[in-house]
Amino acid sequence: MKKIVFASVMALSLFSLSAFAESFNAYISDAKCGAKHAGDMNAKCVQGCVKGGAAPVAVVGDKVYKIDDASKVKEHLGHKVTITGKLDGDTISVDTIKMAE
Repeated sequence: MKKIVFASVMALSLFSLSAFAESFNAYISDAKCGAKHAGDMNAKCVQGCVKGGAAPVAVVGDKVYKIDDASKVKEHLGHKVTITGKLDGDTISVDTIKMAE
């Protein structure tokens, strides 16, 4: 009986988390250059700007969003990605991130 209750609680927890999560097709850029390099995949510029102190950002269409935790996107600087997370104002809280297909 305990296993059934635990499984039900876990299923409800996962459902409620995914109910609020959104998916964003984005380009990971930096706050200095913003959307300037979103189309040309200029990873070296983005990496250099972030190394120099600029915060990483997510460019979604023509909008630039802050990232809640830079460490979550550090391996994706300058790349197209799919982010699953929550949008709060102008900040995306990243749950998962993967390279776009």
